[in-house]
Amino acid sequence: MKRILLRSGKSPFDAVPVEEALHRDVIATNSGNLIFSDAAHKILQTPHTEVVSNGIRTDVNAAARINEQYDAFVVPLANAFRPSFEPQLRRLSRLIGKLRIPVVVVGVGAQTGLGYDPARLKPMEPAVREFVSAVLDHSASIGVRGEFTEQYLKDMGFRDVEVIGCPSMFMWGKELVVEKRVPALTAESRIAINGSHNAVEKQGLNKLIRRTHARYPHLRYIGQNLSDAKQLHWRDLSDPNARVTDMPTHPDHPMYGEDKARVYIDPVTWIDDLREFDFSFGSRIHGNIAALLAGTPATVLTGDSRTLELCRYFEIPHRRIDKLTEDLDPAELYEEADFGPLCGNHPERFERFAAFLDSNGLENTFTHGDQGAAFEERMRTLSFPAGVRPWIDSDPAAMAARTGWLYGRVSELTAANAKLKQDLAKARTGAAKPAAKKAVAPAQSRSSVIRRARRVVGRPLRRALQGGK
Repeated sequence: MKRILLRSGKSPFDAVPVEEALHRDVIATNSGNLIFSDAAHKILQTPHTEVVSNGIRTDVNAAARINEQYDAFVVPLANAFRPSFEPQLRRLSRLIGKLRIPVVVVGVGAQTGLGYDPARLKPMEPAVREFVSAVLDHSASIGVRGEFTEQYLKDMGFRDVEVIGCPSMFMWGKELVVEKRVPALTAESRIAINGSHNAVEKQGLNKLIRRTHARYPHLRYIGQNLSDAKQLHWRDLSDPNARVTDMPTHPDHPMYGEDKARVYIDPVTWIDDLREFDFSFGSRIHGNIAALLAGTPATVLTGDSRTLELCRYFEIPHRRIDKLTEDLDPAELYEEADFGPLCGNHPERFERFAAFLDSNGLENTFTHGDQGAAFEERMRTLSFPAGVRPWIDSDPAAMAARTGWLYGRVSELTAANAKLKQDLAKARTGAAKPAAKKAVAPAQSRSSVIRRARRVVGRPLRRALQGGK
């Protein structure tokens, strides 16, 4: 059986309690990551293929083990060609350079403004060149999200570049049905809205959220950041994102107090909940893709090249966020949205995606397997946590879950603390013996041991006592 190592925060079959998921950051800071990694896992799982999650870590020293245990390394990525991701990109390049197995990148994108000007990416061009060169040394081509990223890489001299979109859109293979269930939105409609901190703070989304909240009583905001989830579950305001008080996930926002904000740890519950909504809109591309996968109409408010090129490729209804009118109502977006091109041209886009996988030696469940039936059957046997919701009451069950997890963490760290104290005592005892020169360093080294012990024990203990921060 072929074994594929998949870069992902967690396996789709790993049902993690909320507290543990936030502590481990299984969403890799953004739950949208799990939409495309779960889809990739399902797509690649066939009767002849086992898919294993790597837990998102890039361990360069694990290259030998990966070469020995796996037949391919598949890397789903989103906006990886951006300055803030450069360190991770370089680590991936170093790892790939040590691998002897095929490496397939699906859906990588470059991030710049709506004008598609790559100037801001110029300083990281060496890192991008290194990464793409390493990938193409291990595969037939590299799969990118859309037109801008394709041109960006071709302008750098790369030719084996294919536009395949994002694997998230192929969760159901070549089938995609999105239909309007009501003729028009009314005050009784259930609407989901989403957005990044940047869109809320700098691109005017805060005003749109405020107006929509006033007009639609059944509005729900769906956040995606780890900081959003921690604000909801722990009321944790330690992250810099907490300065954006206009986010509905912030405890000071009216929607927080009305229990109208959520963050999902698992795509399965996210998509299932969105089936009950009439419409979704906002600047989060995967927040709206989750709605489309649920069959719920959605419109993306594009704020950069990464969202714009993906909407253009998949023909997802969209508007530029910098062109919104002051009195925009989601009813207007709903009325103008046409899902014919999105659904009608979806089979052709899937065939292009499947051909890309074929050319890189990868089977897919829709062509070579059971259409994902075994995957879905296993998912139905598992129990996943509901969406993270605001902590707005003193419900005993909610308190028990939180304090129980904290007590467990404190117990673990207390045991770790005791072990470190033993090790420290042994180090001090050894240092006092003149004959132990090989094992013990001078006083400066002993003091560094003490500082390290305090650092290792103190920080995690403080994090646990402060809510897993």
